Order: sequence, then structure tokens, then C-alpha cells
Amino acid sequence: MAAKDDPIIIKKYANRRLYNTGTSTYVTLEDLAEMVKKGEEFTVQDAKTGDDITHPVLTQIIFELENKDGQNMLPIPFLRQLIAFYGDQMQMIVPSFLEQSMIAFSKEQERFREQMKGAIGKSPLDVMKMATPMKALEEQTRRNMEMFQNAMRLFTPFPPTAPATAAPPAEPARKEAPEKPDDLQQLKDQIAAMQRKLDTMS
Repeated sequence: MAAKDDPIIIKKYANRRLYNTGTSTYVTLEDLAEMVKKGEEFTVQDAKTGDDITHPVLTQIIFELENKDGQNMLPIPFLRQLIAFYGDQMQMIVPSFLEQSMIAFSKEQERFREQMKGAIGKSPLDVMKMATPMKALEEQTRRNMEMFQNAMRLFTPFPPTAPATAAPPAEPARKEAPEKPDDLQQLKDQIAAMQRKLDTMS
């Protein structure tokens, strides 16, 4: 028997039906979307193989929501940029950046909602002060973009060129030393450091 805090298991059958083992009922993608909004943790498994297929199912939910009139949240430029990152050297950084950005956004959103609740019945002057959380959210977004741009610079194959000066005497061509095998680890460490900085700022 699953522990109380364990994620609910949703089984997906070959006929595409979804079965909630926690409630012993069949559910739809809309039901799973509501579970996400309520903060209920669940894992989707292929009923035949037992494989974890949570990622494709959540992606399918987003696809369904994006196709509903008036519910588009992902702007076309964002979708184009996201598609362009697949297979690119930046792909390994994008998931962490998006995750940290959404965590920071959620925290600011929750704080904004709490302040809105507290503003009910207050004077217009107090309500006008509610713009402050939005400014904080904009500032957080700006900082996130700066962090992302810094991360992108780590992947720039060539350093910025210095201003042109008098050319030094020509030297014989030298063979470039091969990259050290621990370069990737150093890059991962730098990414982790940026994530910690994001956590601190949020």
C-alpha cells in the first residue's frame, strides 16, 4: 500500500484511458489538470510496461489547454525559441532556467494574491500600493534573464575580441591545447552556482 505522501499512480491503458489508482476511477486529461492546480502529486505509468510517462502526458495536457480558445499562454516567439534550443548546446541549461524562473514567478504570484486579499475593504491609496509586487516580479524576471544571458556566455566558443591595437610581430603558429576533460564539470559547477544565486534572489 502506498504511503500517504507518495504520488498517486495514474495508469494509462492502450485504449488511452487513464485510471486513478488512488480513487479507483477513470479520469481524463482535464481531471489531471485540476489535480495539478490543486497541488496533488501524481505519476503516470504505462499500464502494460510500467514505464513512467508523466512527462509526455503533462505535455499533452499543455497542448490541449493551448488549443482552447482564449487560453493561449505560450507566445509564438517563445515557442520558436524553445524549438530552436532542441539539439542545441544550450539545451542542457534551458530546463533549469525555466524551472527556477517558474518557481520564482510562483512565489511572487502567491505573495501578490495574499496582498490582494488583504487589500479588500482598504482605501484606494492602499490598493494603489499593490503595484509594488508586480514591479518586484518584473525585477525578478529581469534578473532571471541576466542569469540566463550569463549562462549563454559560458557556451560562447570564442571570448569577446579586444579593441583593435597595433598588431604584434607575427609568431609561428602553435597548436591549440586540447580541452581538458573536466571542462564540462566546471561548466556544471558554474550552472549550479547560478541556480543557487537564483534561489537566493527569489
